[in-house]
Amino acid sequence: MAETREHERIPTVVVDGVHITYTVHGHGQEHGRGGRWRRRPAAQRVHAVKGVCFVAYRGESIGLIGSNGSGKSTLLKAVAGLLPVDRGRIHTHGRPALLGVDAALMNDLTGERNVVLGGLAMGMSRAEVRERYAGIVDFSGVNEKDDAISRPMRTYSSGMGARLRFSIAAARSHDVLLIDEALATGDARFRHRSRRRIEELRAAAGTVLLVSHSHSTVAETCERALWLEAGTLRMDGPAREVVAAYEEFTASGA
Repeated sequence: MAETREHERIPTVVVDGVHITYTVHGHGQEHGRGGRWRRRPAAQRVHAVKGVCFVAYRGESIGLIGSNGSGKSTLLKAVAGLLPVDRGRIHTHGRPALLGVDAALMNDLTGERNVVLGGLAMGMSRAEVRERYAGIVDFSGVNEKDDAISRPMRTYSSGMGARLRFSIAAARSHDVLLIDEALATGDARFRHRSRRRIEELRAAAGTVLLVSHSHSTVAETCERALWLEAGTLRMDGPAREVVAAYEEFTASGA
């Protein structure tokens, strides 16, 4: 039994004292007090993540919560290897797959073509894409009312596009799957399917990190949560306890 527990505690993501900064470029002038214009700095450095440390283990689903600008999405992109860190280190097992509402599919191509290209980008072979194509489309629900899968992605609503992105990413197992707000879209039926699919991914020994402003989604989907505030890690623990602490914090107006 002890040997099994040790196997289950295999680290998949190690975030060790990570600091991340980036530059925000201004736009010349902005309206100040008294109706006067003032010059906005051409560029500002933002210290988005400040000394964050945590370890994610195989089979865990972890929610990242916090107010806007707390560093959640920035940290997720860094884990995916899309942003450099200024200090500290990030170690991952395998290749993390990042899924977000703003993930770059090609708007001028059809949903059908994007399924193929997205599947290849997620590491599937062409044979795997062909084998899983129908399941991806059915799971997304984009074809339930008309032949939307044959239309360009630019004709999709934001919810349809997000559902298709999730369906592509979730069509295969990943060592580490990173999800940014994707489960906040869609109807209750799709959210239920998404939660069930995440459970399947965890059962296949994957790790899921989910950024969401929906606290109920984090509490229902994740067993553990990280609360980031102003770039620092304020709490790491069972999802429902962390969500409750964060909601108490926000209700107090602190």
